[in-house]
Amino acid sequence: MTTLDERVDAARFTTDEPLIRVRNLVKHFPITRGIIFQRKIGAVQAVDGISFDVKRGETLGLVGETGCGKSTTARLLVRLLDPTGGEILFEGEDIAKRKGDGLRALHREAQMIFQDPYSSLNPRKTVGSIIAEPFAIHGMLKEKGARKQRVQELMDRVGLNPEHYNRYPHEFSGGQRQRIGVARAIALEPKLLVADEPVSALDVSIQAQVLNLLRGLQRELNLTLIFIAHDLSVVRHMCDRVAVMYLGKIVEISPADSLYGFPRHPYTGALLSAVPVPNPTASHRRSRQLLSGDVPSPANPPSACRFHTRCPKAQEVCSVEEPTLEEKGGGSIAACHFPLSRDEVRREVEVTAGE
Repeated sequence: MTTLDERVDAARFTTDEPLIRVRNLVKHFPITRGIIFQRKIGAVQAVDGISFDVKRGETLGLVGETGCGKSTTARLLVRLLDPTGGEILFEGEDIAKRKGDGLRALHREAQMIFQDPYSSLNPRKTVGSIIAEPFAIHGMLKEKGARKQRVQELMDRVGLNPEHYNRYPHEFSGGQRQRIGVARAIALEPKLLVADEPVSALDVSIQAQVLNLLRGLQRELNLTLIFIAHDLSVVRHMCDRVAVMYLGKIVEISPADSLYGFPRHPYTGALLSAVPVPNPTASHRRSRQLLSGDVPSPANPPSACRFHTRCPKAQEVCSVEEPTLEEKGGGSIAACHFPLSRDEVRREVEVTAGE
């Protein structure tokens, strides 16, 4: 849980003005058949009409099961993927259709930290050249000495020894490699930083160090952060608001404390009930909210509400009429015909949120 001082720091540079607005964003990957003459026979609906805002200086968490579309959304926001449809308004300008120099200019303002610190770094390049690559791409710091000095400053800033400038990625640990990725991402001092599960591949003892590094850099550089993770306790520690995704759709967006104390969507409640509780007594008396069936295929998702095939509260209307994101109180919005009430929030969810 964030401390009072951290919340004051966050409020100091967070504004109500959105840095990025996403409207009806869609990404479908075609399914084809044939080797020479390929024909489209379907599509994987990885992201299917999501909308949300991210305020300047805030941290928005993005959570959900594997395959729900989190990483695809991250790559769309920094335009590593071309969207199938929808708008991505960055400082009021639609970047969804940017090409060439316009896309290059965007990457000075929006950067990404990747999940795997091993495959995201070129093993044939030194750490110095990896971190300096953004300067080379954008024609900055052309003088060799100035570029080296700046790279070493970045290494020191993320907790790496500047003297290791000429070492290769394989000479560093996993946590150090992720710090190299962070240094590369902040080299141009972007406004938006998208972190795609930046600590999931690291040892638990190293995760806290990297998370604290990201929080410190966010305050120093006034970064807007989109943080993707599986670990809900990490998300609560890091994020001001949380968006929950299921099968390509956003089903709930809520302030972090509200989400963990009073989830409104049944899927959110099920996610929270699965969070391990460190208290043995509390863990013994809680019962998990198990969902029936498996996650449907994104190539053939259920009609209307995509969660209705697994939802314990589903009724006939859920398979006919798709719910829209609506205000449910406490700053929370959820896409559900039958949202959870306070009486329905299970005791184990409340215990989990309080630990």
